[in-house]
Amino acid sequence: MSGGMDSCVCAAMARERHGTDGIAVLHASYGQRTEARERQAFEGIADFYGVRERLMVRLEHFRAIGGSALTDAKIAVPENELDKAGPHATAIPVTYVPFRNAHFLSVGVSWAEAIGANFIYIGAVAEDSSGYPDCRPEYYRVFQELIRVGTRPETRIEIVTPVIAMKKNAIIRKGIELGAPLYLTWSCYQSEQEACGVCDSCLLRLKAFAEAGTPDPIPYQRKVLARG
Repeated sequence: MSGGMDSCVCAAMARERHGTDGIAVLHASYGQRTEARERQAFEGIADFYGVRERLMVRLEHFRAIGGSALTDAKIAVPENELDKAGPHATAIPVTYVPFRNAHFLSVGVSWAEAIGANFIYIGAVAEDSSGYPDCRPEYYRVFQELIRVGTRPETRIEIVTPVIAMKKNAIIRKGIELGAPLYLTWSCYQSEQEACGVCDSCLLRLKAFAEAGTPDPIPYQRKVLARG
């Protein structure tokens, strides 16, 4: 659970299915620009649901590896360029962190096997996203096979991607339906006090709330309604 909107709703869906006592939550800091704010969001959501079983890890190697605007201060976060991204874009956005979700999943699988968990929920979204290759359904199908061959024979762990085929506005509606604390979430790529309102993540979020017909409850420096 990153602390973002998608992972928050994903957690709400997991809780609905398994109950509060049946879930554990994992958060990974990886040297991203909004690391402290995302952790605050994670802790707030976990507190809201009363989840006792938590694991917070630091994947510092992403900052050393670089190659992403989220982890390398020398690479600017694009502003007001949402129309250049998306699932059918010809280029992967500079906010893509190389192979990031595999690292998250690997930690999750190790922890799941250690504590005897049977499902790993992850809030990846394929269609209405920035076009990251590690958010596609086929990515998780392949990783599922890796779990099968790379864990104990008796281990049964299933990756669950409940929002992967949903539009962002549908995710918001689902979150409202489940009473998810969307006001505690954080999506901005570059600001920690007030969301910038102009990075891809902010634009996607603002567009989705507008389409869902409900105001976004978090503070923004400025709000620019995304085109499209």
